[in-house]
Amino acid sequence: MIKDVLAKHGFSFNKQFGQNFITDANLLSAIVNDAGVTKTDTVIEIGAGAGTLTKALSDSCRKVIAFEIDRNLLPVLNETLADSTNVEIIIRDAMKTPMAELEKIAGGKYRVVANLPYYITTPIIMNFVENALNAVSLTVMVQKEVAERLSANSGGKDYGAITVAVQSVADIKVTRIVKRDMFFPSPNVDSAVVRMDFNKNKYDIIDKEFFRKTVKYAFSSRRKQLQNNLSAFFDVTKEKAMELIERTGADKNARAETLSVGQFVKLANLLYEEERLGQ
Repeated sequence: MIKDVLAKHGFSFNKQFGQNFITDANLLSAIVNDAGVTKTDTVIEIGAGAGTLTKALSDSCRKVIAFEIDRNLLPVLNETLADSTNVEIIIRDAMKTPMAELEKIAGGKYRVVANLPYYITTPIIMNFVENALNAVSLTVMVQKEVAERLSANSGGKDYGAITVAVQSVADIKVTRIVKRDMFFPSPNVDSAVVRMDFNKNKYDIIDKEFFRKTVKYAFSSRRKQLQNNLSAFFDVTKEKAMELIERTGADKNARAETLSVGQFVKLANLLYEEERLGQ
């Protein structure tokens, strides 16, 4: 029992790190299966915790590179992963590890699988979405509400900037809902496993940084019509903004949440060309 191993090494949970460990063997196997991990894969795990998911991954892949921020877990990991010769534990904050360095450690294509602490969910996901070059997929346990935002369709309240950002470069699927009592200790909310398969050329985006800026500004004031947000942040009049919005196939008075990802790509490209013409 993992609880016995934690007690044996005198481990105390640190709220600062948002530690909620998975102990159910069936759930661990299901997450590995959801991630599509095979014997040829290198897997990067963010937050090894007590090593339960790490162990399940190691049984199914070529190599696991597991980052863990809490040095106090090292004795626990040394015991739980004693028989796993294909695991490399790195005691370091993954958030502070440059993507280029992380990908150098991976040594080629890799999958990311993680039971993410809630407080770093969005920064971790966006780091891989925006900066990773060799990530094949990202399969993560997140708060259920976050999963709903990531996988939302246009037109609903859950659809926002992070939805568009992720879906512009990845195909996303919620693979399972996980009740809070499946963790030790139990968090205050239910979770979900989300898988993102990367396709960085999914859309023809002229300038990725400009696209991100367009999406950010479009959702800056959700209650306002999109034309108002665009004219406030870009060098275009409301009339020109309405014209560009209509050219995407959307209503000129639309709000940001009604545009599809494809329409956002077209809008960003049109705005980019408009700004270049104005220079």
